[in-house]
Formats: sequence, structure tokens, C-alpha cells
Amino acid sequence: MEMQMEFIRKLPTPKELKEQFPVGAKVQRIKEDRDRILEDIILGRDKRFLLIIGPCSADREDAVLDYMTRLAGVQEKVKEKIFIVPRVYTNKPRTKGVGYKGMLHQPDPTREEDMLAGIIAIRQMHTRVVSQTGFTCAEEMLYPENHRYLSDLLAYVAVGARSVEDQLHRIVASGIGIPAGMKNPTSGDIEVMMNSIQAAQSPQKFLYRGWEVKTTGNPMTHAILRGYTDRYGRSMPNYHYEDLRNLLDEYEARGLENPAVIVDTNHANSGKRYLEQIRIAKDVMHSMHVNPDLRSLVKGLMIESYLLDGCQKPGEGEYGKSITDPCLGWEKSERLILELADQL
Repeated sequence: MEMQMEFIRKLPTPKELKEQFPVGAKVQRIKEDRDRILEDIILGRDKRFLLIIGPCSADREDAVLDYMTRLAGVQEKVKEKIFIVPRVYTNKPRTKGVGYKGMLHQPDPTREEDMLAGIIAIRQMHTRVVSQTGFTCAEEMLYPENHRYLSDLLAYVAVGARSVEDQLHRIVASGIGIPAGMKNPTSGDIEVMMNSIQAAQSPQKFLYRGWEVKTTGNPMTHAILRGYTDRYGRSMPNYHYEDLRNLLDEYEARGLENPAVIVDTNHANSGKRYLEQIRIAKDVMHSMHVNPDLRSLVKGLMIESYLLDGCQKPGEGEYGKSITDPCLGWEKSERLILELADQL
């Protein structure tokens, strides 16, 4: 029986797309400078607090650039204490595999999927964010093969809760040269996440985009605690003092380099109740103040934030409101960033 797969068209390789849409010297310089700072933060040489903040899904360029421009103004105010890496997530994992999958698939959420238009749209949006705001951004590495379309632009990648057990995600993360955050799986199994960190910190040899490749290992691979779901489908948090203490013990037991964690304040940690992110962020800060070991373990927070509070359905078209998970609106986000800076 024939494969039930229709080959629509051959897409440009990452190399071809980069040649067609080059980033330019200014963007290259910004990325190099920010990459150095991020490496120093993750490896403990720079004590600034990392804030990975932005929309759940970067669904439209105009609202994303508006948000990032405002965020750049706040970054200037807190630059001595906080280093901001905006979320510009253009792939959205779907629990059931259906629905809006992000700008990569649908540059216009109200129209059909178009992958060629998508890879061009996400590359151009990331380039504009860097050149207009001076930010290099974070993405979820949902499809490891696609990483190279943006590899000359990104500052940070997260490997999601449903991908963290996958071998290709782990070994590709070992060779990307920027911080890679491994989320705990939806089951909450910390051992799975730690195995993933260990694999990505190690040198690897594998097949990638038709090539045999080898990597030196990525010492900047670290944990992201995002909460989990129990066997009854209820959201359960894992950001508390005891969870952080336990994670540090896990790092030490394995003898892994650079113990580090980012706490995701949304998802199962908040039960997707977006306003809870404010309280959770402050709870993590308190744990850090109580224990100096946790101060050096916790490198930062991940917060879902956009121009307007809450969320809407794709196609409703309200400017700056999430079409995926509910986000913290701009005024609350700005206030939270300034409050966190005061507590550091």
C-alpha cells in the first residue's frame, strides 16, 4: 500500500532561506552580544535575573512588535538587575494535534495552513524584533529540524513537556550553542527531565537534515519547572521551596554541570489561571531569599504576557489578546517586572 502522504512542494533549506532573507551586520552583532550575556547568566558568571516573558503564541506581527517595543522600555529601567528575553513562539504544540499550530503553519490564523509563507513570516518577524527593539528572543523547539531556519536569530530555546522525552530533541539541543530549557513532562516525572538535560549536555553524533553531524554538548542546558497533571487530569504545581530544593539535590546526585532552573509561572503551575503568575513569581522570589543555594539555582522566570488580559478564539481579532493560553495584560506585566526588580 502506498504511503498516505502527499508531497506538496519542496521547501527551501535553512541555508537558502538565510541567503534570501539575511539578518545583516547589526542583528548579528546584537545576537553575539546577547548570547555572551545569556551564557554568563546560565553559567553563574552574571548574577542578573532572567525573565523570559511574552505572548503564549506570537500570532500577528503588528501586536508582537508593539508589545516588544513597550517591553524594551521596561528593560531599560531594570537592566542592572533583570535581563529580558522575550517569548516569540511561532509553533504551538497541540495536545490533541488539531487546531491552530502557530505562525509557522498559519501566518494568518483565519486562513489555510501555508508552510512556505510561514517560514518566511517567522524569519522576518524575528529579524524585525531584533532590529527594532534590540531583543533576541526565545522559541519553543517544537520541531528540531526547523531550528536552523532561525538559528542565527534566537537567544534561547525551550523543549516542551511533550517533547522532552524525545531523543531527537535532546541530541539537537546538544548542538545549538544557546541556552536550552528542558521542561518537566506533563506527568511531572523529574527523572525524565534530568535525563534530557544529561543527554543534551553530552557530545552526540546523529543524523540531522540529511547529514551526519556531531556536537560538543551544551553546558547551558537546564531545567524548566512548569507544573504537571495528576492521574485525574488536575493541574499540580512544582514551583514551591521543596520542589526547588529537591531539584538541586537531583543535580548534585547526578554530578551535572551548572545546576540551573527557570520556573514557568503559567501552564500547570498556575492551572492556566493567568493572574496567579504574579503570586507564583513572588513565591519563587521568597524561596530564593530564604536559601542562598536556591538563589544561585533559580536563574529566572517564564511568564506569559501580552497587551491584553486573558485570551480569545482565533479569528475574533482583538488586537494584542492571546489566541492560545490566557496571558497577563500589559499594565499588570509592567508592574510585575518593576516589583521583581525591587525584590532582587
